[in-house]
Amino acid sequence: MRARDAGFEVVYQGIRLTPDQIVAAAAAEDVHCVGLSILSGSHMELVPEVLQGLEAAGMGDVPVIVGGIIPTSDAKALVEQGVAAVYTPKDFGLTEIMGGIVDVIRKANELD
Repeated sequence: MRARDAGFEVVYQGIRLTPDQIVAAAAAEDVHCVGLSILSGSHMELVPEVLQGLEAAGMGDVPVIVGGIIPTSDAKALVEQGVAAVYTPKDFGLTEIMGGIVDVIRKANELD
C-alpha cells in the first residue's frame, strides 16, 4: 500500500508463486523492478531461481529487491548474486524504503 501511496504502479500477483510464474508476470507486465517478500526461509533457493529466470528471459537488467526475515550473511550472499537491495524487519522506515527502491530503479535505468 505504501508503494502505491508513493506513486508506484504495483502489480501484486499473490503468494506462493513459483520462480517461473514470477518471471512470467514480470515479463508480461514489463516491470521496472521485481519485489519479493519471502518469509518462509527459502530465500536462498527461490531468489537465485528468479534471478536466473529473469536473465534467461532477457530481463537481467531488471532489479530485484527482497524483503523478509533474512540473516545478514544471507543478505550479503543475495546481493553478491545480483539482488539490488534486501530489507528485513529492522528496516521499518517506509519512506526510506520507498526512496531506496526509487534509487535502485534509477540506477538500473542509468537515471542517476
